[in-house]
Amino acid sequence: MVLAAFVLPRLNLGVAPLIGATPEKYAELAGSAPIHGWWEWHVGAGTLPAIVIGLAAALWGPAIAARVPWRALVPLTWATSCAWAFSLAMIDGWERGFAGRLTTKHEYLRQVPTVGDVSEAVRGFAGRILDYQPDSWITHVSGHPPGALLTFVWLDRIGLGGGAWAGLLCLLVGSSAAAAIVVAVRALADETTARSAAPFVAVAPTAIWVAVSADGYFAGVTAWALALLAVAVRREVGSPVAYAAAAGLLLGWAVYLNYGLVLMGLPAVAVLLAATKRAVALRALAAAVLAALAVVAVFVLAGFWWFDGYHLVQQRYWQGTASSRPFQYWGWANFASVACAVGLAGVVGVARAVDPAALRRRSGLPLVVVGMLAAILCATASMLSKAEVERIWLPFTMWFPAAAALLPPRSHRWWLLCGVVGAVLLNSALVTTW
Repeated sequence: MVLAAFVLPRLNLGVAPLIGATPEKYAELAGSAPIHGWWEWHVGAGTLPAIVIGLAAALWGPAIAARVPWRALVPLTWATSCAWAFSLAMIDGWERGFAGRLTTKHEYLRQVPTVGDVSEAVRGFAGRILDYQPDSWITHVSGHPPGALLTFVWLDRIGLGGGAWAGLLCLLVGSSAAAAIVVAVRALADETTARSAAPFVAVAPTAIWVAVSADGYFAGVTAWALALLAVAVRREVGSPVAYAAAAGLLLGWAVYLNYGLVLMGLPAVAVLLAATKRAVALRALAAAVLAALAVVAVFVLAGFWWFDGYHLVQQRYWQGTASSRPFQYWGWANFASVACAVGLAGVVGVARAVDPAALRRRSGLPLVVVGMLAAILCATASMLSKAEVERIWLPFTMWFPAAAALLPPRSHRWWLLCGVVGAVLLNSALVTTW
C-alpha cells in the first residue's frame, strides 16, 4: 500500500493525489504524496544525534526499560522522546526545521499579532471562518476551534512570542505523550507491557511531526487525558473521581483545539470498557462528562458555539484545496501516510492488537488501539481528512507504536531498529512541511 501510494501517482495511470492544479501547485501540495512536503536528500545538525539516539534506544532501550525504577522510566521515556523529536527536526536545520515552522503563512503565529481583545476574538470567531472575506482567519486558524489560536496568543502575552517558543511548547507537550502512553499502558495492561512499550513510543517515527506542529501539542493533551482516565478506572488510587474529572477537563479542552478530536470519545469509551468494576466506570464517566461540559460552558459564555464552528469549517474545508484532493486516492493513501508515521512496528503491533479473543476479554491495550483505529476510519469516512494525516492524526496514531509491546520480546530490538532507520531515512529524503 505504501509503495502504491508513492509510485502510482507518478505512472500516469489516472491515480492522482491532486486534480486540476498547475504543475507548480502540484509540486507544492502533492509532489511527495502521500507525505506532505518535498523531495530533497539532506543532512543537518540533527542527523548524527538522531542516529545515536535511535540506535541506542533500539539496542539497549528494552533492557534499560525493563530494569530502571518505574518512577525513573516515565521521565526517561519523555526525555528520550523529546530528544529524538528535536534531533529529527534539526536534520532540516534550526530555522527551516524548528524555529520557522510555525511562522509560515498558514500557521497560527501569523494571526497572533492581529488578535487584540481576546474576548472579542472568541465572540466573533465563527463569523471569520469562511474564506473570501476581508477579515477571514488564515488557514489553520479557520480550520480549528478557538482554543488552538488562544494557546499561542496566551504564550505571546506572557512574553514567549515567536516560532522558537511556540515550537518548544509543541515539542515538550507533544513528546510528553510518550510518557502518558506508558502510564496508560501500565494501567490498562500491566507494568511489564508498559516497560516493553516505552522504547517504541520514545523513538516512534511519529516524532518527525511532533516537534513542529500544533497537532503534537494536541496529541500530548489527549494522551494525558486518556492516561488519567485509565488510572481512574484501572488503578487503586486515592480519588479516582478526581483523576476522571481531570481527564474530562483535558478532553473538553481538546475538542476546542481540534474539531476532529471529538472522535477521541471512541478510545475514551474503550478505556471505560476496560474498567475492572462497572460502578467505577460509571462514576468516572459521570465525572469526566461533567468536567468536559464545564469547558463547553466557558466557551458558550464567551460567545462561541462549537456546532456553529464545525458546520462553517466544513464549508471552509471545501472552499480550499480539499475540493482538488480526490477521495479515490486519499481514501486509502491516508493509511499509507499512517504506516510511514508509525513505522513497521506500529503496523504489526496494530495487527496483533486486533485480536477478537483479547477484545472479548476486554483487554485494555487492544481495546484502546482498536478505538484509535476506529477513530481514524471514521475520520476518513467523513471525507474531511484527505492528506496531511501523518500530522493531523497524531493524537490517534501515537498510540499505535505502543501496540508493538504485544509482539514477542525477542523481536523488539529488530522492530525498533526498523522504525529508527525508517524515520531517519524519511526525514532525510523529504523535507516535511511540518
